[in-house]
Amino acid sequence: MANSINRRNWIKTSAFMAGSVTFFSGALSKLSAMPVKVKSAFFGSDRVIEQNLLQGAPVMKARLSANENPFGPSRAAKKALMDAMETSYQYPFMKSRELIGKIAEFEGVKQSNILMDAGSSPLLHAAAMYYGKNGAEIITGDPSYNDLPSTAAELGSKVIKVPLTADYKLDLDAMEAKVGPNTGLVYICNPNNPTATIVDTNKLKGFCERVSKKAVVFVDEAYIDYLPDPQASSMMNAVKAGQNIIVARTFSKLYGFAGLRCGYIVAQPEVVKILSSYATGMMSLSATTVAAAAAAYQEKEFLQDALKKTMASKEFLYSVLKKEGYTYIPSSANFVMFPINMDGAKFSQEMNNRGVSIRNWKFNNKDWCRVSIGRMDEMQAFADAFKQLS
Repeated sequence: MANSINRRNWIKTSAFMAGSVTFFSGALSKLSAMPVKVKSAFFGSDRVIEQNLLQGAPVMKARLSANENPFGPSRAAKKALMDAMETSYQYPFMKSRELIGKIAEFEGVKQSNILMDAGSSPLLHAAAMYYGKNGAEIITGDPSYNDLPSTAAELGSKVIKVPLTADYKLDLDAMEAKVGPNTGLVYICNPNNPTATIVDTNKLKGFCERVSKKAVVFVDEAYIDYLPDPQASSMMNAVKAGQNIIVARTFSKLYGFAGLRCGYIVAQPEVVKILSSYATGMMSLSATTVAAAAAAYQEKEFLQDALKKTMASKEFLYSVLKKEGYTYIPSSANFVMFPINMDGAKFSQEMNNRGVSIRNWKFNNKDWCRVSIGRMDEMQAFADAFKQLS
């Protein structure tokens, strides 16, 4: 027993060295004690995607339902991953420290500001658990990425959904007006999912400065790497200014790590310490993922190439929609949303039958399709199937 405790303490100490990330201890036991309905919130958002894919044609020609980057990961990331297999019997403490150090240096923050996990989802869930407890309010856009709000709702929080503006952007003024004494957290997904719209940067900065004095503002920047100047549009400076802001990032999108699972938040050290008790933490990342992420981080040539290919495929999609007489919401991410002329569920199934997976939504009394940007052959497969239904 003494040896077991010593080993546990050693792991905790090593994890702290890797950026003040505490080793995950209590969250699994808390999760296992929850009823099935509550636990489903932690994984429900991906089940829709999984169901769509499983219901698809025997041969899937285009996987355009999960906002993945089909051009990645980079060669350097793949090589680092393979090389890491040789020492994968070891805990990846050194590589973890290297990765967190790279992020801290690039963003101009301290390692104590960073909490990493296996993708950003566990960090969204951690924030939902902590800031939504005791029935606190979670304010979000409608529609917006629902992972954090749905988790909070399942755990007993009151979720306040604020409709988007006429141009399908988050309505910051209306969201701010909803903030009250029982507000635990305001969730901002920017660029927003599923609309792929972005709010004015200066307006968001002012929003964060004011609202963070009353409640935590969680800014999910999962798709920010698809913007022309990610750093200029990020709320990272708000964290550096000491504001009560949490900024989330993920390697799942432009870096092509959706299946490798790596993400992080940047926040005040005391927030990192609190959320580390609810998240799974750095120890949930495999040695191969950590090595690949360290090699890929800010790999400009690869990121620029992936972005260029994404833009080319997006322009092709725009041209297809225009040719078929459809309008669309201009996209600032790697997916495009547009209204369709038939029931969304039926449209999704018909596209699946033709080997193309997409997502559908219903809001503003319209049925909508969201198409992830794929390789050019996948976009052509979408065009072929879409023309049969349009």
